Amino acid sequence: MNRLLLNKIILVLSTLSALVGIGFLFWILVTLSYKGIMSISWDTFSKDLVEGGIRNLLIGQFTMALIATAVAVPVGMMAGIYLREYGVGSKFSAVIRNLSDVMMSAPSIVIGVFVFALMVAPVDTYNGWAGATALAIMMVPIIISTTDSMLALVPQELREAGIALGGSKHKIILQIVIRAAKVGIMTGVLLSFARIIGETAPLLFTSANNQFLTMDLNGQFPSLTVSIYNLATYPDAPSRELAWAASFILTVIVLFINLFGRFVVRKKK
Repeated sequence: MNRLLLNKIILVLSTLSALVGIGFLFWILVTLSYKGIMSISWDTFSKDLVEGGIRNLLIGQFTMALIATAVAVPVGMMAGIYLREYGVGSKFSAVIRNLSDVMMSAPSIVIGVFVFALMVAPVDTYNGWAGATALAIMMVPIIISTTDSMLALVPQELREAGIALGGSKHKIILQIVIRAAKVGIMTGVLLSFARIIGETAPLLFTSANNQFLTMDLNGQFPSLTVSIYNLATYPDAPSRELAWAASFILTVIVLFINLFGRFVVRKKK
């Protein structure tokens, strides 16, 4: 009797906790959607920040994120392949896996400070290269973990079949193992991209912001997330309205990337 009563109490408390969490999330999304949609206009997409729009911010944010992806994907995938295919059971691979797990949980602001000391302080200026580097550092451990996990799901029989056909180690990995795990790896890449596209803290210390449209990564570079942070603190109403609009657009972008990743996995299944 006591067990049944305790089970019901825990069930009720768990349900209430879930409803409270969903309620706060729904409140945030409704408020963000209402104020964001009301603040969006054609000028939001057609003008730069200096003119009251976010065109340059979107271009700058995606530019840094794409550069980070171009660097992080091959590095993360090669590290994940090493952990699963070459370094199984070795102490070195265990150290790399543990460091990767630590990096995944490291605060993004710590990564920003590290890159600031490495790439900003020596040249005495914020720059887009530093911002892209900080985002790449955040992305690498996620891709390592995803690649490692997805390759572990590939049946060992596929590898043995490749060996039986006379395939070399690297050909078996590239033509059999990677192909079998490509959907899961691609999903991990998409989810890691969705994470870095919304990061603010590391860019505050690295790329800073630029009110004008520029593709010069050697100086301050436009950043959507940093601009949202800055605009939200300004006293004038137009700046705060632009911050709401930019926040809503960023939320939609992140939501779309996450839904697309889930769609890819579900379609494959």
